[in-house]
Amino acid sequence: MSDKKTKDTKNKDSIQTVQEGGSFNLQEGLDAQASENAEKINRRKLDALKKGIHKMREGQEEDFSVHIIGVGNAGASVIEQVGKDVAKNLTEGGNLRFSALAIDVGDGGLEGVEKLKEILPESCSHIETLGLEIPKRDDLFSTLRRMREFLKLEYPRYYWNPNYEPWLPTDTEYPDEGESLSRSLSKAFYAKAYYDDKRPAAEAIKRFTESADASTGNSVVVIVFGLGGGTGSGIVVDLARHVSNVNFGRRAIVFGMGIAPCSGDAEEHRGGSLYPTLNELDCMGDRSKNDGVTTVWGDLYRDPFTGGMMMVPQEPTWQATKDLKKTHDRVNREISSLLTRKRGGDFWEALRMLSWVGAPPTQHAAARTPFADNWIHILGFADKKVLSGGDTAKQLGIRESYRSEYVDIRADESDSTQADEVINNIKDAFKPIATMEVSLTTGTVDGSVQFILPCIKKTDLNLFFESRKEYDKGDWESKLKDHSWLLDLGVLLSEPAIRFNGMAGECLWGCACWVVVPYEQLRGPEDVSIN
Repeated sequence: MSDKKTKDTKNKDSIQTVQEGGSFNLQEGLDAQASENAEKINRRKLDALKKGIHKMREGQEEDFSVHIIGVGNAGASVIEQVGKDVAKNLTEGGNLRFSALAIDVGDGGLEGVEKLKEILPESCSHIETLGLEIPKRDDLFSTLRRMREFLKLEYPRYYWNPNYEPWLPTDTEYPDEGESLSRSLSKAFYAKAYYDDKRPAAEAIKRFTESADASTGNSVVVIVFGLGGGTGSGIVVDLARHVSNVNFGRRAIVFGMGIAPCSGDAEEHRGGSLYPTLNELDCMGDRSKNDGVTTVWGDLYRDPFTGGMMMVPQEPTWQATKDLKKTHDRVNREISSLLTRKRGGDFWEALRMLSWVGAPPTQHAAARTPFADNWIHILGFADKKVLSGGDTAKQLGIRESYRSEYVDIRADESDSTQADEVINNIKDAFKPIATMEVSLTTGTVDGSVQFILPCIKKTDLNLFFESRKEYDKGDWESKLKDHSWLLDLGVLLSEPAIRFNGMAGECLWGCACWVVVPYEQLRGPEDVSIN
């Protein structure tokens, strides 16, 4: 039986099931079972966390290699900071290895990453930059028209849709130099570099993953990108799939780190595009929703962030400084501090807490606790100016719906005086269930206390509802520009499905493209006031 016939039969069966209401009953049963299992897991996990099972005891310390892919300007600037901070660890010897790949459209902003080659030992590091060229329009559409061929080679079970057309309109205008790219256009530029001609993106990713594989001991790949704007968030959804599911075959721990925009950023970085970005990441991180995507489109679209996803708010620092450069620099330093402290040991402990990675004796080292809709973790930090007093939740943009089970707090052992105030603010704001104890460490940003708030839903964030409001103001063409993930499959994820009542995923070509995710779960509750 041909792929087309198989797919058509599946679609007809799906339509009949939906029309009869059977899929909803099945979904309710699956959701109830998943909820019960998740509750059992959470109880066991919370009991273990209270005992500090994720902490490394004295004598258990070991080297932990961190490898970074930075997408867009935000990702490249984080690589610069991490490279400077990790240099000392690499020159001290041991089994550490550092791999970095910075990807952006054009060459601007990548010079700082290139300079890392001058300070990092070549024997235990791999530094590479890739500036995606802006192709001529005819060349770009020549590639986009062949996407079915490329996806078929990438995934033999890919459904060859006879209705396929490029997701970009043929009259798509390129932005002027210095203007931001839309997410859909950034996706197209990346596709050109990954699939066509000499495949520079594919080759760069291959070299990066080979370097990461050369590490001994524990290691993790962190993909850093800006949640706002178009370049980072537009490219990362495909790049993460190629890194994790294609190149690593899901063997490696891949962790996503999205930097949230602040009030001082350009308007296009904090507009309606954030809504489909969060929805796309939601359909990756939430196991139930991700199952609804892979049911239709296959395991190639399984969540590529095998280690989880973290968001880094910039707003508290912006409110304290009112200086965009200082805000970006501080956030970069805090991210780097988390990734490099104690030769990566603090980050490894955080991963064990968040994703239950290698936390004996409860789970095997290869196991991961699947997340439900509370897949977002937040990295916060405070000092005498940033998040000093006041309403911590409001400053972080977290709604009253969020209640924390536990919080991971770390302060420098040489100056932990600020930690008590941070603990009290967090207790007042989030009322965590587990007893909070400060973990003393070394190498933090001067005067800073870091904390990680785990397991947050997108609907716990003001950012989600603010961006949804802006997204709703746009017309269909602007909403298309704001999407990225699944566009090459003909799916406009944040819009309702055409043929399947109550489901998400509008089909760009008027056929039966969709995802098995209820639209109301993507949309979130209506009539929500913003804190």
